[in-house]
Amino acid sequence: MVAPTKHEQRGPAGAASSTHYLGTSTAMAVLARGGNAFDAAVAAGFVLQVVEPHLCGPGGEVPAVFVTASDPVPRVLCGQGVAPAAATVERIRDGYGLPIVPGTGLLAATVPGAWDGWLTLLRDHGTSTLDQALAPALGYAAGGFPLVPRIPPTIGAVAEHFRTHWPSSARTWLRGDAVPTRTHRLPALAATWQRLLAAGSGGREARIDAARDAWYRGFVAEEIAAFCATPVRDESGHDHPGLLTADDLAGWSATYEDALTVDVGDGWSVAKPGAWSQGPVLAQLLQLMRGGEVRFTDGVATAGTVHHAVEAAKLAFADREAWYGDSAPVPLDALVSPSYAAARRALIGADASLELRPGAPDGRAPRLAGRAATPGARRGDGVSAPGLGEPTVSRSGAVRGDTVHIDVVDAAGNMVSATPSGGWLQSSPTIPALGFCLGTRAQMFWLEHDLPSSLAPGRRPRTTLSPSLGLRDGEPRIAFGTPGGDQQDQWQLCFWLAHTAGGLDLQAAIDAPAWHSTAFPSSFAPRGWDPGGVVVESRLGAATLDELRRRGHFVVDAGPWALGRMCAVGRGEGPLLRAAADTRSGVGAAAAF
Repeated sequence: MVAPTKHEQRGPAGAASSTHYLGTSTAMAVLARGGNAFDAAVAAGFVLQVVEPHLCGPGGEVPAVFVTASDPVPRVLCGQGVAPAAATVERIRDGYGLPIVPGTGLLAATVPGAWDGWLTLLRDHGTSTLDQALAPALGYAAGGFPLVPRIPPTIGAVAEHFRTHWPSSARTWLRGDAVPTRTHRLPALAATWQRLLAAGSGGREARIDAARDAWYRGFVAEEIAAFCATPVRDESGHDHPGLLTADDLAGWSATYEDALTVDVGDGWSVAKPGAWSQGPVLAQLLQLMRGGEVRFTDGVATAGTVHHAVEAAKLAFADREAWYGDSAPVPLDALVSPSYAAARRALIGADASLELRPGAPDGRAPRLAGRAATPGARRGDGVSAPGLGEPTVSRSGAVRGDTVHIDVVDAAGNMVSATPSGGWLQSSPTIPALGFCLGTRAQMFWLEHDLPSSLAPGRRPRTTLSPSLGLRDGEPRIAFGTPGGDQQDQWQLCFWLAHTAGGLDLQAAIDAPAWHSTAFPSSFAPRGWDPGGVVVESRLGAATLDELRRRGHFVVDAGPWALGRMCAVGRGEGPLLRAAADTRSGVGAAAAF
């Protein structure tokens, strides 16, 4: 199978890329009317909540990394909500008898962060009014939007679960009790947004803040709290209530923090969110790749490059399991340091490792959750099968979620990379009065104490969401990212190496054959892992796949075009801005003008 050649998009005024063509066209329309990159990203983010509802929703979260035209130092927006005050290890593990937080239902809900995240970014760095930012998404919700190919099968897989256990979701997503096939409307969501727009008066910033208040201290918080009080079925096979209260929402807001910016060699540095996300993994991976084989032949990574990258991923993700989180101190400076990487790189041998080997930064002994330390096969289990990274669901309502991505750059130099996620239509029942469902990000906590990722009230789950900026000699040059859960930073590594070492432009680097390891614990329930597992695109070549097998990897050939939904924009090489998007899904789009 040979995909048609896509060219890097270029233009002087603005560039955008997202996982859905309507998100990208929305961003470009905002730029064309004079909005900046932040206006464009926010408007596109709301559109993606409507047109990719199986991948993100209003009840989800959004992290972003960005620079402004006046300040090239990367910053992070944290729109990731926290665990409720009542969410304790004892309550869920001992009170409900559950070994892990269920991946569906209400128990896994954290404070929805996307609304405050997007509005905070719009207020502080955008120029649009909230009415302008919401208008495209509101139009699609009220008037109807086209269903991309993966939405009907996703709804169909859980239709009976909706009918039996989540009737509010059945009313929202089953038109005349049938799975929609072409278009769909979300009138209840549109009505919620209209109420939020009417919540305040005054100037631009005052109305944005009034809408934030109406969500977290007004009618939205009240409806969420009331809905969470009634038990609903989750993937444990039992009914459980949610733990979110109105006080949980009232006490939270989105925040800014410094990005983790790490020099990774050859004048390049990478900027990522902190260890409450998966973000530092990419920095660790790039440090581990220094001094190893990084070679490309005709734009395709060699077997030695793939082997080294896979083995580096095992080490970096083992560290993620032992050290990342928001519930205990994280030795982050040590984890991303060249000296630590050099010591860890010495563990990479000629053959595949079948162990989970976290390191000891600053001499501290690592500790893994008991369930993480024990492999559980996920290869071929019919749920977490390799592919584009989009969610797969079972008829019981079990879900492996995914996300969306947006990158925007404008002529002034504003650049933003955002990875919204959560609130998937299939992960939690629709709140009837609001027209959306809650997220299930708390499934990424462990039900053991004293771990960085232990469940604890008021703490952020260690997510997989991982937007990125790349800087060359201190100048912001590229914004990039992808959906894909645990695969996000691995697919970003494939892109980064193809672009910076392979010499490919943004589009060709996205199109280059990709791979990822499955040899570490999944972030999603039931949290299994597959020692030695590596998933590849066949375009790497039969000889490379044979060599990987010879080295002891358990290779799964996902097909020629199967891995990743990368997006990227760039600047700094002459006056033109650049954009590129995934070829594989057929839905992502990039544009420049």
